[in-house]
Amino acid sequence: MSYVQRVLDDLKKRNPGEVEFHQAATEILLTLEPVINAHPEYEKAALLERFTEPERTVLFRVPWVDDNGAVHVNKGYRVQFNSAIGPYKGGLRFHPSVNLSVIKFLGLEQILKNSLTGLPIGGGKGGSDFDPKGKSDREIMAFCQSFMTELYRHIGADTDVPAGDIGVGAREVGYLFGQYKRIRDEHVGVLTGRGLSYGGSLVRKEATGYGLVYITEEAMRLRGDSFKDKITVVSGSGNVAIYACEKAQQLGAKVVAMYDSNGYVYDENGIKLDVIKQIKEVERGRIKEYATRVAGAKYVEGCKGIWNIPCDVALPCATQNEIDGESAAALVKNGVKYVAEGANMPSTLEAIEVFQNAELVYLPAKAANAGGVATSALEMAQSSGRLYWSSEEVDAKLKTIMVNIYRNIDNAAKKYGYAGNYVMGANIAGFEKVAEAMMAHGIV
Repeated sequence: MSYVQRVLDDLKKRNPGEVEFHQAATEILLTLEPVINAHPEYEKAALLERFTEPERTVLFRVPWVDDNGAVHVNKGYRVQFNSAIGPYKGGLRFHPSVNLSVIKFLGLEQILKNSLTGLPIGGGKGGSDFDPKGKSDREIMAFCQSFMTELYRHIGADTDVPAGDIGVGAREVGYLFGQYKRIRDEHVGVLTGRGLSYGGSLVRKEATGYGLVYITEEAMRLRGDSFKDKITVVSGSGNVAIYACEKAQQLGAKVVAMYDSNGYVYDENGIKLDVIKQIKEVERGRIKEYATRVAGAKYVEGCKGIWNIPCDVALPCATQNEIDGESAAALVKNGVKYVAEGANMPSTLEAIEVFQNAELVYLPAKAANAGGVATSALEMAQSSGRLYWSSEEVDAKLKTIMVNIYRNIDNAAKKYGYAGNYVMGANIAGFEKVAEAMMAHGIV
């Protein structure tokens, strides 16, 4: 049995029931076999065992009081996975689906994603099973303050710098940062995604969506292609989806469908993004409202049907495992040419196999959605130096980072004889840097 397979089998035994973590570890480790075979010293140093075991896992309770005076208790998590190349960096997710397996899968992916940016940041992730939907601002504040009252002990500007994720936007980051500042009596860059009035960076809100389109645009450019007139489907309707849609439209794409957790809207004339922004960002409403406001638009209950819409480009930007093997086959049958992931692990292992067998351009999340954390690292740099960069400066740096990520994963895939396989390329390119740093640090 190979070293990689032995580590993977042992990981599954030691972490029973953690299906999301198993899925991410399987996808990553099996693609690293060529690198491991080229470096027998990694096995002697138990590098993969250390790479797949978090350096620190923090679990805690989060008690809070709702507007009716009732006391609730949620679970809180922070997994500090790997700090070989820099302080832990990764978002906080507030959603009922959050559990230790989800946080560990996200943290493992984050190690490689952060490495791919070329910036000095390690991998971590955190969150809670708290659901912000339907909560008042006061209830959100109460929860965030309680959450940070424990989390502050484990984070710091040079130790661990969380950010937002699903369920954690500007409002939540503001409350979290305010409580950290209150407890620690210091105004430092301990969270990214902060408001512009208290140390945030321009383009941070747009960064993941913009970055997703930039890396896809580079893949297209090198094939003599572009977004112009491309029929595009975007799943989700949060920050990533909205700003992926915005940038794709700016480059000439025709985005025809988007969704939220209830269902999707289809507009053959092209999504009117100003209407989506009004519904989702201003009113915090449901996407079905779009069909009542835009003539000719259709709303369909349920999300899976969105992948049956014929398109040239698919940008899954909602959540993990939203595209299964059946949906992937439908996309391929209908002629999709590019699939680039804005969400974390939105395609199942079966879906990835379908995409790769179809020989289309498939850009996995750890490369394609790295724009958000890249801009978070740029925010960290601005905070450390008390600097302020214009939106044009940040956007230019973001585009450069995403173009370089594409070139690096393309080169890594070719180096090991897997040209065009960007799952291999992304995992290898991200891992090589982390592995080199871990070996340099000794057995720690």
